[in-house]
Amino acid sequence: MEALVPLVKSYPGLSVLAVSLVFRLTHRLLQNLPVPKVVRQDAFRSWKWKNLSVSMVHSVLTAVWALTCVVVSPELLGDLRSYHTPLSYLLVCVSTGYFVQDAGDIILTGHARGSWEFLLHHAMVIWCFLYTLYTHLFIAGAVIALFVEVNSVTLHLRLMLKLAGAQDSSLYYVNKFVNMVTYIAFRLSAQFYLTWYLTSNYSLLEHSGYFLTSIMVMNIMILVYFYRLLRTDFFPRKKHFVGQNGVHNNNSKKFLSD
Repeated sequence: MEALVPLVKSYPGLSVLAVSLVFRLTHRLLQNLPVPKVVRQDAFRSWKWKNLSVSMVHSVLTAVWALTCVVVSPELLGDLRSYHTPLSYLLVCVSTGYFVQDAGDIILTGHARGSWEFLLHHAMVIWCFLYTLYTHLFIAGAVIALFVEVNSVTLHLRLMLKLAGAQDSSLYYVNKFVNMVTYIAFRLSAQFYLTWYLTSNYSLLEHSGYFLTSIMVMNIMILVYFYRLLRTDFFPRKKHFVGQNGVHNNNSKKFLSD
């Protein structure tokens, strides 16, 4: 790591592209794993399963990495603007590479229109993270933002269970409660802490207007999705029928959007 960090800092853009290629290779390798039959029978579900498999790898990796950064260097929690460590800088670089790869996967496979929310989120994250990598500012803030990946693990598991038609399983039942806890503890809390920090130090921070705008847009998105999760998992309005082949009678994309 001692030799790697200076190289990454000298060429952050190229480093991000290199990481994105590694995640693309991971995407290819994961295709060799077994896939539920119901997933293979539907083109959209098949693509979504592959996409989520890579996302799960990223979430597990960065969730553990972000928490480790803060445990090892708790100063990251106090100085979101200037303080960072080699471990935290590499984390942001790796995560940026994933978002570049995922955005490319969505666009190149023709799912941009149906996944515009993800593309909007990815575009804001990539811009903010690239800013931190080139300026070496707000690295700690990016690490805090990556706390949301703890919740992303349960979110991805939830969607993969839905893809497999396992909404009635015990695992889905347990996961929906764990998902709510992690959503509040790691996604909402991290996002609101970043919002508080930006508003409290607005006049002292560079490009604070853009960052605050980005944070507010993300706040709206995560609150809307939080409402959708509550409505779908805890207050369903009606029972959807699933055919014998496991394919939802309504459009698959709408079914998996909640």
